[in-house]
Amino acid sequence: MRAYDDERGNRIEYDGPEIENVKIVFTGGNNLLRVAREARLGRFVAQFNCSDGIVELGRNHGVPKFAATIRIGQDSRVLIGDNVSTTATCGISATEGTTVSIGRDTMIATGVQLRADDGHPIFDVRSGKRANRSKDITIGEHVWLAYNSTVLGGVTIGSGSVIGFGSIVTKNVANNAIAAGNPAKTVRRDIAWERPHLSLVAPFYKPDASTVDRSPYWGLTEEASQPVVTAPKRSLALRVRSRIARAVNARS
Repeated sequence: MRAYDDERGNRIEYDGPEIENVKIVFTGGNNLLRVAREARLGRFVAQFNCSDGIVELGRNHGVPKFAATIRIGQDSRVLIGDNVSTTATCGISATEGTTVSIGRDTMIATGVQLRADDGHPIFDVRSGKRANRSKDITIGEHVWLAYNSTVLGGVTIGSGSVIGFGSIVTKNVANNAIAAGNPAKTVRRDIAWERPHLSLVAPFYKPDASTVDRSPYWGLTEEASQPVVTAPKRSLALRVRSRIARAVNARS
């Protein structure tokens, strides 16, 4: 990969050493791929299917390379922060003016998908209205997306959180929390994770936090970011019957 521009206004902004194993496809016009000089990429494919799309890749130092297959639709953006790493190629799709944003120091395992869209439109038969509108995805800093997890459009994941093995995330996840399942639900709060592998980085038993260097992402889960579950309101008739019953009991 090298710096590039064409007559349709498509550009690659990059002034670092040539990167191999990269494929960039421009179909429309006025698209931009901006790559930091210190970026380290594995297998990387960016398909600009329409026009006015943007992909930005941050630098990558001291962590594994970033590898992805990215689809960028009309007016859409994919923004990758510094030191975002992948175990294998991840899939990212942003169409219809959406943005997929991944914060710095995020760790992405094998088989991960981030889908701001479903790829094809679904409509309500009666109204003709769209049933599956494309929506932004925002991944905070220092998030761990575990093996085969999927994040769907409209989701924000707070910094310091972990998405469990095989999970499908359809709703927001707070900071410093673990969410798992299909659909993913928060199963633990007030957690922190670190990159040193259990079998690749000594010590090979890590029973407590004294065995790792703490990153800046240790913090309590902010309860304000948790969904508030309220009991459903009782109907007026049920409230009236309840008051009558209490009055009768008081007299008896």
